[in-house]
Amino acid sequence: MADPTDPLIFDQTADDARQMQRLLAIMACLRDPEKGCPWDIEQTYATIAPYTIEEAHEVADAIAREAWGELEGELGDLLLQAVYFAQMGREDGHFTFASIARNVSDKMVARHPHIFGDESRDKSAEQQTLDWEKQKAAERAAKGETRTLDGVALGLPALTRALKLQKRAARVGFDWTDVKDVVTKLQEEAAELAEAEDDPDALEDEMGDMLFVLTNLARHKGIDPEAALRRTNAKFTRRFNAIEDALDAEGRTPQQATLEEMDALWTRIKQAEKAAAPSG
Repeated sequence: MADPTDPLIFDQTADDARQMQRLLAIMACLRDPEKGCPWDIEQTYATIAPYTIEEAHEVADAIAREAWGELEGELGDLLLQAVYFAQMGREDGHFTFASIARNVSDKMVARHPHIFGDESRDKSAEQQTLDWEKQKAAERAAKGETRTLDGVALGLPALTRALKLQKRAARVGFDWTDVKDVVTKLQEEAAELAEAEDDPDALEDEMGDMLFVLTNLARHKGIDPEAALRRTNAKFTRRFNAIEDALDAEGRTPQQATLEEMDALWTRIKQAEKAAAPSG
């Protein structure tokens, strides 16, 4: 059984603790009603939340770009968000940084009985995932979240939330058993989208249905739809930047080029990327 209170482990993190205390003290100073920063004092849970989401995305972006020199700074910015909320929670009497850390530590120990308890570590990753989900279900039930889809955060990116909703439903048997059925459904949704024509409400509804089924198809293929779309966004950005560079070399801008010219450049850039890609 692993002991997370082992003095050797704590000794290794002594500087971590000092720096964490320093950051907490800095935030307390910034939020001091009399001597603090006016901007920081005015912030609320609601005003800080968008920054938290933005910082989390910037962490993911640095990882996707393998920008390891930037990751440290982005992680610091994300940590600052948790410290911000902890300070506001202390001021309001809701929670403290210590209670937040204690809560998540207790949760991690409870969810890893094969490390911190008497269960065997000799488990497959699949079995560990099943055990994890059982534990999370018990935690949700303790909070009164008894429905299958309870607890899937509303603030998640839409594709990510769709994926989580579908996984939850699949656990209780509400799922296609054959990926061909998902493809058939996607074709049906595409036809309904085409039929919606110019009705804005119907178009939005049908577009949502199609994206939801696309997410389902990605899940059945073992693909994270959010990651797939980020990859395509990066590819589009890279290729469009290359179009602008090619036009700039001719002394022109995209506004001065025709769609046909830019499309031809796109095709050339795409072919060049494929030719340069390592073969299997």
